[in-house]
Amino acid sequence: MTEIIVETSTTVKTESVPESTKLEAREEQAGTSQDAAEAPTSGQAPESIKAEEEDPVDEEELLRIFFADLKDVDRDNEVNRILWAFKLNPFEKMDLRFDTSVEDVRRQYRKLSLAVHPDKCKHPQAAAAFDVLGSAQKELLDEEKRSELLRVLGLARDETRAERKKKTKHDTVLRVASLLHEEGRAGLEAEWEKTDDFHEKWKLKARETLAQSEWRKRKLGKRVKEETLQLETEEASTRENAKMARQAHKDWEESRETRVGSWHDFVKTKGGKKATGELKPPKLKCEDEDKRYVQRPVGEQFRPPPPTAPKPNYNAK
Repeated sequence: MTEIIVETSTTVKTESVPESTKLEAREEQAGTSQDAAEAPTSGQAPESIKAEEEDPVDEEELLRIFFADLKDVDRDNEVNRILWAFKLNPFEKMDLRFDTSVEDVRRQYRKLSLAVHPDKCKHPQAAAAFDVLGSAQKELLDEEKRSELLRVLGLARDETRAERKKKTKHDTVLRVASLLHEEGRAGLEAEWEKTDDFHEKWKLKARETLAQSEWRKRKLGKRVKEETLQLETEEASTRENAKMARQAHKDWEESRETRVGSWHDFVKTKGGKKATGELKPPKLKCEDEDKRYVQRPVGEQFRPPPPTAPKPNYNAK
């Protein structure tokens, strides 16, 4: 009878314990087991434990240095890409597609300028890359230069489309795909022009077109320069000849009195005397009043007259 009462009382006490007390008891038991697991064993030295605690710090330092070096490598690669980009196309210098807007150009410039800025990039040619990037942005923001560039790029795009049309003229797969497409061949080509393959071919064709345009521009500029230089040389020669003619005429007019005076002095000095070894002036000719034509020189005056035809004698029988 007594045992039954004790068991009953024990059972009552056990049922009267709240759930929160049970949870706290379980947490204490789990914490005790965790401390026992983390406690060092008798065979483990304290130095090894200290070394294990310092290892994670070294790994984090190594990772930080690794990512810092990788960031510098990315900066150097960006500098090399800008310097080796196609010189005649600012879109390639800024790593942009040819159909980007002005806002995209400004946004890309801010991004790349922070990457290759000389104060942040250790590359020896970072300043040159930064200047190239700035000139490319100015060229794309200039309306006149941008319109001229887009005109040339439009010609390159038309050539790319013509080459694709010629290449896929007898392509059966493409013909079937165009029949199945909602918008036909035009829709299929529009989707292809959005791909990277089209932009890569367009970029290569644009390089060729821009190079030809620049070559023609330089050739025309050289020809214009040569023609301008030739005209300037001819004008300078004409001016020099006119100046020399004016100076000669002026000298001739200024020496008139000297020339006339020297002749008068010569006549007075000689006094009409015959001088040996000098040229004689021509003798004056006597004019015949009956002869109205110009007489011959003195040496030819005594030439026999030409023969005349005999006059007919009408008195002869």
